[in-house]
Amino acid sequence: MTDVCVRAATPEDLDTVLAFWKVAAEGTSISDDRAGVERLVARDPEALILAMEVPPARAESRARGSGGELVGTVIAGFDGWRCHLYRLAVHPGHRRQGIASALLDAAEERFVRLGGRRADAMVLTRNETAHRAWGAVGYGPQEQWRRWVKPLTG
Repeated sequence: MTDVCVRAATPEDLDTVLAFWKVAAEGTSISDDRAGVERLVARDPEALILAMEVPPARAESRARGSGGELVGTVIAGFDGWRCHLYRLAVHPGHRRQGIASALLDAAEERFVRLGGRRADAMVLTRNETAHRAWGAVGYGPQEQWRRWVKPLTG
């Protein structure tokens, strides 16, 4: 696995995260803007989890989670009832190195700490690569449910 530090995002990370999603995430969301991500981090500072590649010679950076390149993200939202995973993304040049697993481990540990019992993930129907990745870490489709949405703005 790439040497990574997994940590919560800070407000200073948000522009980097938005740029990263344009390269690494599949699809777009109505909330993929500065205001949307700022609201997320302000409301739940631990929900947006980052994987930062840390240069091997920078042990002090690894301990603090500072420095390095953003190589992965996941949003681990918990509303007090359900645990939801969004925006699991790993940079194309860093895939298949255990980064997604490290992010999901951190998300699941967070959920357990908060009292969560089951996590669900938003996965695009057409994203076959993601289907294999989610299946490899123990997630499976729940065919009896369908997501219904209604935009609340414009």
